[in-house]
Amino acid sequence: MEQEQQEWIGGKHSLLEALRAGRTINKIWIAEGAQKHLTAPIIAEAKKLGIITQTVDKRRLDQMVPDLQHQGVVAQVAPYAYVEVEDLLDAASKSGRPPFLLLLDEIEDPHNLGSILRTAECTGVHGVIIPKRRSASITATVSKTSAGAVEYVPVARVTNLAQTIDQLKEAGVWVVGTDVEAHEGIYDTNIFTGPVAVVIGNENKGMGRLIKEKCDVLVKLPMAGQLNSLNASVAAGVVMYEVLRRRAQS
Repeated sequence: MEQEQQEWIGGKHSLLEALRAGRTINKIWIAEGAQKHLTAPIIAEAKKLGIITQTVDKRRLDQMVPDLQHQGVVAQVAPYAYVEVEDLLDAASKSGRPPFLLLLDEIEDPHNLGSILRTAECTGVHGVIIPKRRSASITATVSKTSAGAVEYVPVARVTNLAQTIDQLKEAGVWVVGTDVEAHEGIYDTNIFTGPVAVVIGNENKGMGRLIKEKCDVLVKLPMAGQLNSLNASVAAGVVMYEVLRRRAQS
């Protein structure tokens, strides 16, 4: 079962951030003729850390990671290290700011997950919680789409999202769901300056019924157009920036 023991990362940004964040990297492959400005910083960093690099034909990389735009650099890494929900709450308390967490209720598209992590890193989210089942997990595609943010935003993977919500409530965190049918808009609520966990629902179905019932507050994004739904990662981004704005004001 070697596959369980390793993962792949491709692309300059993902790889550099993984190196800088101290991720365990077993080996790096670089395509012959890859652009020097892409590969030079990676080779320098790898040399400093004593990581083996090997130059190979580009077709070899295409075979190793057939579904990834690798820019001529691929690394074999130790599996992504998920954290516990307690670690996210600890990170928040160390930051001296009220907890700001994201709960993703069955986000299935790895590109959406990567984009959400990228915005989470920009907006000061302390951590992201995903369910183990029916959800995208941290893969090479997610890492690449997140532009390396995956190395800086801790992710917890939980068996039961509903129980996790109860755990957060006990820790004094308000759980805010995003729902198109909510009465209150994100610009009207005053909940974002305190300890919050924002729930983003599945791309097609939105939040599950049980998860929706467990939320303390439901808010909707204002919609001026004809369509009443945004891409999940865009919706998440709008909410994250509103939380950031509110917190900066207060």
